Amino acid sequence: MKNRTFLPQDFTIQTWTELQPYYDQLVAKDISTKANFEVFLAELSELESVVSEDLAWKYIKMTCDTTNKVLEESYIDFVTNIQPNIAPYDDQLNHKIANSEFNFELGESSDYLIYFRSINNAIKLYREENIPIQAELQTLAQKYGSITGGLSVTIEGKELTLQQASNFLKEPDRDKRKMAYETINEKRATVKEELNDLFNQLIEKRHLVATNTGYSNFRDYMHQAMGRFDYSVQDCYDFHDAIALKVVPLCRELDLARKATMQLDVLKPYDMAVDPENKAPLKPFTDGKDLLEKSIQCLHTVEPQFAENLKIMAEKGFLDLESRLGKAPGGYNYPLAESGIPFIFMNAAGSLRDVETMVHEAGHAMHSFLSEPLKLNAFKNAPMEVAEVASMAMELISMEGWDAYLKNPEDLKRAKIEQLEGVISTLPWIATIDAYQHWLYTNPNHTNEERTAAWIDIAKRFDTGVADMSGYENYYANSWQKQLHLFEVPFYYIEYGFAQLGAIAIWRNVLINKKEGLDAYQNMLRLGYTKTIPELYEAGKVEFNFTPEYVGELFDFVWAELQKLKAN
Repeated sequence: MKNRTFLPQDFTIQTWTELQPYYDQLVAKDISTKANFEVFLAELSELESVVSEDLAWKYIKMTCDTTNKVLEESYIDFVTNIQPNIAPYDDQLNHKIANSEFNFELGESSDYLIYFRSINNAIKLYREENIPIQAELQTLAQKYGSITGGLSVTIEGKELTLQQASNFLKEPDRDKRKMAYETINEKRATVKEELNDLFNQLIEKRHLVATNTGYSNFRDYMHQAMGRFDYSVQDCYDFHDAIALKVVPLCRELDLARKATMQLDVLKPYDMAVDPENKAPLKPFTDGKDLLEKSIQCLHTVEPQFAENLKIMAEKGFLDLESRLGKAPGGYNYPLAESGIPFIFMNAAGSLRDVETMVHEAGHAMHSFLSEPLKLNAFKNAPMEVAEVASMAMELISMEGWDAYLKNPEDLKRAKIEQLEGVISTLPWIATIDAYQHWLYTNPNHTNEERTAAWIDIAKRFDTGVADMSGYENYYANSWQKQLHLFEVPFYYIEYGFAQLGAIAIWRNVLINKKEGLDAYQNMLRLGYTKTIPELYEAGKVEFNFTPEYVGELFDFVWAELQKLKAN
């Protein structure tokens, strides 16, 4: 824990009444000299760090145990009774920063320039009437985890989370896969209407936030709110087009090859995760402890300091890796602003996909470690278009050390093939989710039926059409509900697509020259958010570019690497 200079070292947030005086002090603070202004910014950063970490732990503990109502109530209390009171102070402090004569002087430094740009954006978007709505939205969004985290199925006499049950989709026995697929989706269907009702509430309130701020729709509001200064809405549509043109055809080739290898007249959705040669699922680890130990070995091969960082997290207990009943779905890395050490949460169930998740979140964690020395907390809040490069590049560059998980050379090769095929197949899904969000929020008055029809139409644009969904049309129509981002973090998804391009380019650099490639990757992450997105990509010696030509170039490279693996 860092030494505080503004708040008492032993201060913990219990109530708004105890926290408010520190905001009052900052509002009243004299900033008539440059030195005072810089001290003020440092004290504000410290206060933001304390508040941020307190909320982080409330969220972490709640997602680790969604059945614990005390933890849920603690989180809800923060977002309903503390955050709404902070918001007006944030606005006052933002105005104080924006109006300071030293704003312009410090703004000559690119570090501060990006920070002040975000401050001015926050001022533009602030509306007092949105404070209670945004608090309610946070409370509503966490209900998704409560609803889906409690879902379980019984297979072969065992009660399993949906994550654990999904391992059966990799089983060679086709009847067993079919049973698991239907069991999982039937269970999802039991909460379909509940999730539709929840989503209708989210859509309505999000649209109100947008119109209160002067925007005609939530899509345009979020483009501004997410600080997308370096690309436009049209760029998102152009990205969708590039994926449809350059990547979907590769996915179709993969699906046709799968169908041929499996010697099937009809490829079904439950045939998509199994090894096409009907080999048993890879078992890269046994439990959370084994996953951690092997991940440390893996990262040591890539860069020893990465392994040391993961050890630090383990020593601090800042990891919750295994799937269990009552745990929220998904995975995340949560930076802890005061501790300076992040927390990794995931739902490992023994699959290769869990290894991918582990190294993905480890990439985020290394980003947190590398940007930790930056002066202000705000400097460390890298945009997601960069943050996801950290994680997705780690998935690829860590393959060098995957023999820690899989000692058999054939298993290792198979894992790498699965990873690269996953890189290719993921991009159309990312484009689907992003295109769907554009439709959802530019058509806010849609019905449930219209929403379903739009999903089917958009999904088919990025679908290869090889897998036959006959008999499972209802599952297909409902499949958007499994994407937690739609409920919890709207519009946070296309970043994965942009970042995948950056990650591929970084991996290509590492294969050409490991030291230079890794140095550039780490230099990019050390900068946090002190440069524009294109400048951060340039620091990593890659391009922020999503034209069809560039997308085609990168995926030609991935395809060539995939063919090398298959030929050996």
